[in-house]
Amino acid sequence: MSKIMVRAPNWLGDAVMSLPAIGAIREAFPQVHIAVVVRPSIADLYAREAAIDNVIPYAAPRGLRGRREFAARLRQERFDAAILLQNAFDAALVAWLAAIPERIGYSRDARGWLLTRAIPVPEPGEIPRHERFYYLELLRRAGILERFPPSAAIRLGGIEAARQAGAARLRSLAIAAPAVGISPGAAYGNAKRWLPERFAEVARSLPPDTAVLVFGAPSERALCELVAAQLCRSHIDARNLAGETSLAEFIDLAAACRLFLTNDSGAMHVASALGVPTIAVFGATDDATTGPTGPLARVVREHAECSPCLLRECPIDHRCMTRVTADRVAAAALRLWEESAPAWTPEAKF
Repeated sequence: MSKIMVRAPNWLGDAVMSLPAIGAIREAFPQVHIAVVVRPSIADLYAREAAIDNVIPYAAPRGLRGRREFAARLRQERFDAAILLQNAFDAALVAWLAAIPERIGYSRDARGWLLTRAIPVPEPGEIPRHERFYYLELLRRAGILERFPPSAAIRLGGIEAARQAGAARLRSLAIAAPAVGISPGAAYGNAKRWLPERFAEVARSLPPDTAVLVFGAPSERALCELVAAQLCRSHIDARNLAGETSLAEFIDLAAACRLFLTNDSGAMHVASALGVPTIAVFGATDDATTGPTGPLARVVREHAECSPCLLRECPIDHRCMTRVTADRVAAAALRLWEESAPAWTPEAKF
């Protein structure tokens, strides 16, 4: 093979967890041209990866005509194989319409007939629970790799360049102190969101002269303002950047943070994959499956008999999140702050 198309997952967190599989494809085919087809909203994540030669944005059109037009573009690329990390029927349909000779993906969403290699979906207990192994297992069952590569910590490419760009952006914002990132939202739903006032309470407990950057989507600006406003009233330099950064800008700024506080979200996966000390509050979702990875990531959760429920909205009293106190998260954050201090270079302190 000389050219492989990889259809990437649609969500930011899933995209981060797919990186070990893409690295494994590169290792298996070191001379092959690898192109990733991905939603435009997360294309910047893959654009930094040395294992990827080309990123092709795909804004899924409505109707068959738009899919045929995009498939015609892919046909011109003359791909030898398509590896579908994305699970949807659409991924297989577009690869089929593009007449890519080898089409590898999990046999789900009634798409098996569109694949040349329809891989059975792993049963519970057959592979390690973390989502990154779901993507790696597709490659193993397809014979692309023999065994799982060591991937205890997922890491993005170009971390040092991102950190330097983030530091320059902080200076342009007149922020000279170490910055703490906070992401109080979660795209999946309110069930994953810890209370915004508790994020602010934790930030107030951190070492003095710390600036706070509050990140979120445009739709989360009001939520992020609740956190920023409380901190400003406590005379802490807090900036509400919700809706004001592209993904590329967010990655740079997150890389320059001294600590990151977050729910289970795409921002959590990015921060931890940048090697930033990360505290993640979990409740409705399962950290064993979608938690952050690496020695600088910590998960805080409290027992609730209904958790993890994996629901978007809590139908009762949100006890899995309300039981997580600010004091407990603050204690975890301060411990991680101290533990990570030896790795925090003078350059990173600005």
